[in-house]
Amino acid sequence: MSGNSFGARSTLTVADQTYGIYRLDAIETDVQLPYSMKVLLENLLRNEDGRLVTAGQVSALASWSPRNPGHTEIQFTPARVLMQDFTGVPCVVDLVAMRDAMTALGGDPRKINPLIPTELVIDHSVIADVFGRPDAYRVNADLEFSRNKERYQLLRWAQQAFDDFLVVPPDTGICHQVNLEYLARVVFTQETPDGPLAYPDTLVGTDSHTPMINGLGVLGWGVGGIEAEAAMLGQPMSMLLPQVLGLKLTGALPEGTTATDLVLTIAELLRKTGVVGKFVEFYGPGVANVPLANRATLGNMSPEYGSTCAIFPIDDETLNYLRLTGRPEQQVRLVEAYAKEQGMWHDPDQEPAYSHTVELDLATVEPSIAGPKRPQDRIPLASAPHAVGSLLAGQPLPTALDAGLDEASGESFPASDPIAVDHDRASDGPAAPCRCGKSHVWPSDPVEVVLDGEVHSVDHGHVVIAAITSCTNTSNPSVMIGAGLLAKKAVQAGLTRKPWVKTSLAPGSRVVTDYYDRAGLTPYLERLGFGLVGYGCTTCIGNSGPLISQVSDAVTGHDLTACAVLSGNRNFEGRIHAECKMNFLTSPPLVITYALAGTMLADVLHDPIGTGSDGRPVYLRDIWPSTEEVKAVIDECLQSQMFTDGYSNVFAGDDNWRGLDVASGEIFEWHEDSTYVRRPPYFDGIQPEPQPISDITGARVLVMLGDSVTTDHISPAGTIRRGSPAGIYLREHGVEPPDFNSYGSRRGNHEVMIRGTFANIRLRNLLAPGTEGGVTRHLPDGQEMSIFDAANAYAAEGTALIILAGAEYGSGSSRDWAAKGTLLLGVKAVLATSFERIHRSNLIGMGVLPLQFPPGHTRESLGLTGEEEYSITGLEGGDPGADFPTEVTVRAHHHGQVQEFRATVRIDTPAEAGYFRHGGILQYVLRQLLVT
Repeated sequence: MSGNSFGARSTLTVADQTYGIYRLDAIETDVQLPYSMKVLLENLLRNEDGRLVTAGQVSALASWSPRNPGHTEIQFTPARVLMQDFTGVPCVVDLVAMRDAMTALGGDPRKINPLIPTELVIDHSVIADVFGRPDAYRVNADLEFSRNKERYQLLRWAQQAFDDFLVVPPDTGICHQVNLEYLARVVFTQETPDGPLAYPDTLVGTDSHTPMINGLGVLGWGVGGIEAEAAMLGQPMSMLLPQVLGLKLTGALPEGTTATDLVLTIAELLRKTGVVGKFVEFYGPGVANVPLANRATLGNMSPEYGSTCAIFPIDDETLNYLRLTGRPEQQVRLVEAYAKEQGMWHDPDQEPAYSHTVELDLATVEPSIAGPKRPQDRIPLASAPHAVGSLLAGQPLPTALDAGLDEASGESFPASDPIAVDHDRASDGPAAPCRCGKSHVWPSDPVEVVLDGEVHSVDHGHVVIAAITSCTNTSNPSVMIGAGLLAKKAVQAGLTRKPWVKTSLAPGSRVVTDYYDRAGLTPYLERLGFGLVGYGCTTCIGNSGPLISQVSDAVTGHDLTACAVLSGNRNFEGRIHAECKMNFLTSPPLVITYALAGTMLADVLHDPIGTGSDGRPVYLRDIWPSTEEVKAVIDECLQSQMFTDGYSNVFAGDDNWRGLDVASGEIFEWHEDSTYVRRPPYFDGIQPEPQPISDITGARVLVMLGDSVTTDHISPAGTIRRGSPAGIYLREHGVEPPDFNSYGSRRGNHEVMIRGTFANIRLRNLLAPGTEGGVTRHLPDGQEMSIFDAANAYAAEGTALIILAGAEYGSGSSRDWAAKGTLLLGVKAVLATSFERIHRSNLIGMGVLPLQFPPGHTRESLGLTGEEEYSITGLEGGDPGADFPTEVTVRAHHHGQVQEFRATVRIDTPAEAGYFRHGGILQYVLRQLLVT
């Protein structure tokens, strides 16, 4: 309950219903705050409790300095949590294990529930195995269930066992599109003893593209699993006051351009500007000319810019979209009244105080693609054949530096983990396409393949995947209807897709196929191969399925540079498909265009894209639908009732889901033979009271690392190798290599994940020079072995473990298993030159102590080799109620030599100290709930 020390509690009446609110005008601010900062200010006012959220934090935000916000930390309390299955399953596993621990401590397991509304959408597991067949959707859905039955049983049980926990079953949609069309409230309401309380809808999500909801005026961003668990359990999130970049929009998009062209233009612009770690906010007269669906597309690609969020304020367009998607009229009126009462309604004539501003005239946007491996490398469509030709001819591609934004984004596949990078780097900027005007000679190695009884040639630059995929674009009726109309005109002209192209349609909600059916466009899409393969992320996260087998043989046998075109948001090499070296992002209509052309070397703006049934050449301009044509179909076929009907049973699922064998009861029945879901050991032996903090003595170094080690180096990711510790474990449990699946799919099994921690082949453990990935030396005997085996050997000896690291330790994507795996290997402390902020927090959340070398010193300057025996003193003996120690003494002993220095304890807030004293955030919350 709020302390209300600023007297902000008031009321707002809307249509005879009175709501409690916390008035923003109750506190004077130094500048006119941007919309996003007003949301944060209300959050602090409402949650002020004098302990975690203090009046000092409120005052700090009220006096926010746009240019120099300083290093003030505030505690942000989201209204809800959004998850997808890859990153959400571990959170559910931990919550289920908490119920077991509560029972073991004699408490009521029903106390263990999400303490704020939590919604999980299963969207990351469907694969486009089958395409171009009437039964493709059903076959892919059945294959998905056969692969993921154990994970889905857990989620099905959680759906019925937990309060305030909703699960959208598989084959329904993509979490961000479902959030946009159905889950988001814009203004949240909560029943209190004093009546309903209204406040801005806010959220954190376990997926990097959570900011898609920013387009609706809802502040939210992606976080790691540990942060999401903390939020689920009612704990506020520590964050620094951000800088806010204002992006002023003027003008309107010209005819022939799409929302995709706009978002690729802005990705390029903001990468040039540098917005890593900043909020981005759109304002100005052009905002009114950006439809809500376009706004959502812009928000969706926030991670590709590097910003925390990319938000639009509330205006009439927000209300129109809420009505279109079937939100109750009372809710729409509340959104309008609340925004206007709180000064959160967009006024195009007012310019808030921003840290920095840039401007974009929408009229300058042109048709574009982006690639071949970075979303910010925009290529004007008019220049595309020349640019692709220059790349095939050997033009060098930009290379991401370690720990930069590109590497962090690339690491996020396939689980879409949120990025965790805190500053811009020179390598983050876009690369300009070749426009030299000269002709390029690129290699040609045509390979004959027989497809459908006819001989064709596949060569460098040919398109082998064309996918209408991803909530980035499938949430946008204008580009989707545009694609459908283009398909209709193409079929009517007698065009067909090139037979070597694997085509697919995987929208983010069922509403898309509903309006396609209503508009009569489905048959035309299917004629071109763009039939439904599933409702889920598919190609956008690399779930592309196999290429056409003859094409695959040609590509791999002749090392062809094959291409994919997709309407997604990321395109890093090898991520869309292992056999596609070049991947290009573009709009759904252009995805179909390139499927018709069959090669990225086609000049689709000037040359024919095919020959019609009448023998005449057909140009793109002949089949490209006008804005008016698209609008007419949308106005006729897209109706509010579609959303109301489509989401009326969104939590029910299909026969596969409803038929899952799930036991009832308050305690989950773990299956000992499961290799996907196992009870984690975090609560083994837990007592009602935490044990006193003790010093660390006799410790050995498990891993010694250099600078810029990312969470991808640390955390298990990608495929599971046959001879790896995780592969050996799976084979011992009856799983053969073809069924290993990925680490991402097995995040609910700590036995697999711990064996993959620090096992990335790019990891260089300086304690074992000349080795790569997952190897260390056991000390003092020096025997080389896997990191997992060494950790077990040390555990048997009763030896504590530490990690030595360099600067920016733990940057990259925000992965919970980078911290969980560290703990489960027996590591007690990490001593680094500096930490990435989120990973440091995650280590504390798992009970691992983050320590920093003295200012100006590193492992090298102190002469540490990693072969020493370490003691860390100054932790034990203190009063649990006193402040946590800010420094400790580290002693390193080796061959009679002793190196002693003071290290900084990077436990920075009282909340973090509380978590660490209890052994981690899960244990802290469990004990709090035990006594309430």
